[in-house]
Amino acid sequence: VRFPEDLEDDSTTFNPEYSHQVFGDDEVAFGYKGLKILLYYIAGNLSTFFRVEYTSKVNEKFDCVEADDVESKIREIIPPGFCTNTDDFVSLLEKEVNFKPFGMLLHTYSIHNEEAGEDITYQIYKADMTCPGFREYHERLQTFLMWFIETASFIDVDDERWNYFLVFEKYNKDGATLFATVGYMTVYNYYVYPDKTRPRVSQMLILPPFQGEGHGAQLLETVHRYYMSSPTVLDITAEDPSENYVKLRDFVLVKLCQDLLCFSPGKLMQGFSQEMVTEAQQKLKINKQHTRRVYEILRLRATNMGDAEQSRSYRLDVKRRLIGPYKKKQRELAKMRRCLRPEEMTNQLNQIDLNMQREQLEESFQQLVSDYRRVLERLAQA
Repeated sequence: VRFPEDLEDDSTTFNPEYSHQVFGDDEVAFGYKGLKILLYYIAGNLSTFFRVEYTSKVNEKFDCVEADDVESKIREIIPPGFCTNTDDFVSLLEKEVNFKPFGMLLHTYSIHNEEAGEDITYQIYKADMTCPGFREYHERLQTFLMWFIETASFIDVDDERWNYFLVFEKYNKDGATLFATVGYMTVYNYYVYPDKTRPRVSQMLILPPFQGEGHGAQLLETVHRYYMSSPTVLDITAEDPSENYVKLRDFVLVKLCQDLLCFSPGKLMQGFSQEMVTEAQQKLKINKQHTRRVYEILRLRATNMGDAEQSRSYRLDVKRRLIGPYKKKQRELAKMRRCLRPEEMTNQLNQIDLNMQREQLEESFQQLVSDYRRVLERLAQA
């Protein structure tokens, strides 16, 4: 909500992707007809207005069953101090002009908005719990995780090893410049013996109204560039990354790596090398596993897949990596042969059909190439 009229504007509404963490695996609130659970957030500081509407509700006295206590379930997620009536919320909205982003400005960028017909400015900040008001703001911000990240959990904000990176949109209201929350990322700094840290991306969320505009890539690249300048950082990883995050990371890392000398077309065609691992880690804080994916994407760009020899060479190179888990299974089988009875061994072998393995390997390769092509297409448009 930026203006009072947004309260009645359905176009500013977005629905949760997940609600099982609040309402159980069936995502059901029992005992209501026409139930609406409404959460409004002021665009900048995320002050919250909560109300529940329904046309009818079961009655324990007459229906002998009790409706779910929807309100208490929501109260477990949103922090205290939220509004329960429109007037209080609108009066808070009038004070929004005083809200300013927390922490240190890291990056400013613009994106052209077709609908508005103009460039809109965005800024990325790094904050921590010492920033006045940030702890309370973060409590409100993290409520979105429950609706948009499948296995979300709230973090321990008293642990000083957390870093917070925030994206804001700058917009004008009655001649004043205001800020709207776009998304954020939390990063935990793990200790690596003897004197390094390994930042691990824990949570990343761009709010639905801003998704698909490139903010995720801007945020991840800014965070990488922030840590790249630190001599104590070994490399940057992610905790249990989603499929979408992996695709985003592929794009950002390829964009960062493509100008390194070790990734020149001539060197790419010679195969994956230790030089690539070393340079990517030292200059860009990218670990070996991620560097390998970057190499495969950039080699695909340098490869003429219409040339039979080049195509075959690329396919074998990628499949040699993909076959690792299958080879591990073969080694396990060799151990089994030494300790299992013949009938037990036959049972194990039946589970591992070599033709099926080849099919799975080819399927994995084709899927990977398809994903890599999408990264290259996006890179060409960047």
